[in-house]
Amino acid sequence: MNTNFAALSIELLIGFIALLILTKILGKTQISQLTPFDFISALVLGELVGNAIYDKEIGVHYVLYAVSLWGTLISVVEIITQKWKRTRSFLEGKPAIVIRKGKIDRSELKKNRLDINQLQNLLRNKDVFSLQEVEYAILEANGTINVLKKSPYQSTTRNDLNLAPEQTPLPMTFITDGEWVEDNLQQMPYPKERIINHLESNGIRVEYVIVGEWTKDQPLYLQLNHDPFIKYLQL
Repeated sequence: MNTNFAALSIELLIGFIALLILTKILGKTQISQLTPFDFISALVLGELVGNAIYDKEIGVHYVLYAVSLWGTLISVVEIITQKWKRTRSFLEGKPAIVIRKGKIDRSELKKNRLDINQLQNLLRNKDVFSLQEVEYAILEANGTINVLKKSPYQSTTRNDLNLAPEQTPLPMTFITDGEWVEDNLQQMPYPKERIINHLESNGIRVEYVIVGEWTKDQPLYLQLNHDPFIKYLQL
């Protein structure tokens, strides 16, 4: 590999790391519908193609090499996130509950570099024009927000049926891709050992579970990787 290729490799590696850090600094709201690595790839590949078109001193073989190397780096990251699930929260980001039980979590807003006005704007995009309508609001890794409204404000409201308002429970995913979601387990009213024993008594091992979801006053919802593919278990 000659010095030009070596220099290009170094520049790409530095650019890869710098852009990764930049997306973490900018926060989720800066990248809108794109995931962080979609954002990085769009920037870098656009620059590479632009150089190929407008810079006559850069040959096609350099551009092809750069694109190939960049594609390899992205593929490596995807393999890492698939094989080592613990890396996903850093490399891909993770959801953040910014409104919990009707209360704004200011620490989560600060952590995600989001102010109240930005939060209200995101809520209006979901046809929510008052904070008092919201039971839970979750800021997703791609910068969008999803809302679970309080019972009286849901599509078919209890007010329409002259029923008393009820507390709206938030479904909690406690298993994903055959692994425990420890943060969510801590928010459930059952110890992990009880859930393990209950699953095993029904012939289910955690590695068989694609998604396990708990909702208050409802059976556990499990999607399995074998027949039956969906199972409900009462704790």
